[in-house]
Amino acid sequence: MNTPALIMMVTVEVIVTLLTGWFFYKVLTIKPKQEPDSFSENDDVVR
Repeated sequence: MNTPALIMMVTVEVIVTLLTGWFFYKVLTIKPKQEPDSFSENDDVVR
């Protein structure tokens, strides 16, 4: 393998690894959305 090919391979592997790590970090640290409470939606219903 010649030098330019090795440099390109290492560069691409580093970029892909950093992007993968960044997206895993974003997914693991995202705040959950507030979901509506099904019981509070039914408070007005008289049985």
